[in-house]
Amino acid sequence: MLKRSVVFSHPASLSLRYNQLVITMKDLPDERRTIPIEDIGFLMVDNPMVSISVPLLNALTENNVSVVFCNQKGMPTSMLFNLDNNNTQGETLRNQLSASASFNKQLWKQIIECKIKNQAQLLEKLGKEGKCLFPYYNNVKSGDSTNREGTAAKLYWTKLFGKDFIRDRNQSGTNALLNYGYTILRAAVMRAMVSAGLFPALGIFHHNRSNAFPLADDMMEPYRPFVDEIVYHLTKNGQTTLTTEVKGILIKLLYCDTYFINVTRPLSVGLTMTMASLVKYYAKEVKKISLPLLK
Repeated sequence: MLKRSVVFSHPASLSLRYNQLVITMKDLPDERRTIPIEDIGFLMVDNPMVSISVPLLNALTENNVSVVFCNQKGMPTSMLFNLDNNNTQGETLRNQLSASASFNKQLWKQIIECKIKNQAQLLEKLGKEGKCLFPYYNNVKSGDSTNREGTAAKLYWTKLFGKDFIRDRNQSGTNALLNYGYTILRAAVMRAMVSAGLFPALGIFHHNRSNAFPLADDMMEPYRPFVDEIVYHLTKNGQTTLTTEVKGILIKLLYCDTYFINVTRPLSVGLTMTMASLVKYYAKEVKKISLPLLK
């Protein structure tokens, strides 16, 4: 079943009753709405005047709901997830820990090939000479030792947003929209990853002492162009500010189509397929993981 995304951008009180999310808007205290917890896959709190009960938080995490909290500027800054919802976590953790450097390098090669291929496909789809990236994804070495990812990215961004665009996380406008979209994607990746029993602190390529979830950053790479496509259309329409409307459009990322061999799935479901295949890869049951294709 496709899960719902719920965003609270106005003052509200959120509580739990009979396994239902109970919503009481603070300006309409006599009116209440309910949503079954089992129907929710993603919940965002985007207003400092939203209060949420501990029993509700427990119920949300037990049902593997991605819960994201925003700061005063409306940017996602933290998330809540379940630490114990998979009975194969121990085995998967052992497999992750025992993975050799060469084993992870071959995995990273697959991820980067797919990422650049999706970037090229997006450019082609938008009529922006995506073929210029073909040599990059066709020549990715083990562990991307020649940094095809970085070289391709420089060309990709200028083709996508113009020669004057610089990808900078600290800038506003297009960069802020990308930041927001990637945060939504990262939360969805975490949800699928923890559900599959993977340990997010054990990265494949990303290894930063200040980053608790490097594996999430690794596995979201092939999915980034799906965010880029939404942001491109927003900016083309002159929507470069993170309004409530723009945030709503970016959250719909979770429902966009992703393509796998002989099957099309919403992105949130595609992530589940990717993480399940990653578990099998670490168990040495498969040699390739299931990664999305952008069409």
